[in-house]
Amino acid sequence: MSPRARKTTAAAVDGLTFEQAYKELEAITRKLEEGQLPLDESLALFERGQALAARCGALLEQAELKVKQLLPRSGGELADFEASEE
Repeated sequence: MSPRARKTTAAAVDGLTFEQAYKELEAITRKLEEGQLPLDESLALFERGQALAARCGALLEQAELKVKQLLPRSGGELADFEASEE
């Protein structure tokens, strides 16, 4: 993939919501797991998947930071979530 194509891909990924990026990442994962794609298409999808995974990770980090700001307890530390069985 050329540097120009990478910039275009990154820009397109930067505008996606978490849900959009995650849904596309799931679709790419399914295609790659099937193993029926030519190598160049597989590599392009893999690159796109990496960009989508990075986008999802960044959005999750932003959400975690926002939650920490909204619930400042124990110095901003978030407690691990554990479902209550009560």
